[in-house]
Amino acid sequence: MSKTLLFVVGVVVASFLSGCQTPLPPGAEPGPHGTMAFQVLIEASEPGARIEVGGEHVGNTPLTLKVFGDRDGTFHDFGSYHYVVRALPLTTNQFPQARFFGTGRAWGAEDRIPERIFFDMNQPAPVYFYPPLAPPAYYGPPPVYYYPPPVYYYGPGVGVHFGPRVYRRWR
Repeated sequence: MSKTLLFVVGVVVASFLSGCQTPLPPGAEPGPHGTMAFQVLIEASEPGARIEVGGEHVGNTPLTLKVFGDRDGTFHDFGSYHYVVRALPLTTNQFPQARFFGTGRAWGAEDRIPERIFFDMNQPAPVYFYPPLAPPAYYGPPPVYYYPPPVYYYGPGVGVHFGPRVYRRWR
């Protein structure tokens, strides 16, 4: 009886852990790591502005950018905290512009993929031109405060303790 019950429980647990993957919508282009392609229209107030994505030149405005994202329409974490789209000006009296989108890395913000991005090259860059700071990273174990090791001496009928004192406050 117990072997049969154990077998049934094992089959049920294995079926839950096997999981399944939902299929892509009809006509969607599959991408790496189970993502799908989204089309984003990028425009600027001055046509011909240079567009960079992740530091690489992808073309001049207006252009349609292919972004691989998660099936729910959010940016996929390919190893970066932010997906960065920058527009560089054509003339000296214009300003560089940037848009930062969270990818959800390390439980951070995960933004939706927009259908259209518009850059107004005549406006100064906002204060948040640079991406928000990533959460602090701690490497290694937490700091340890070293005390000299306590020394215990037990003689005949005498107990002496040398070491750091421990104070307790009762509230």
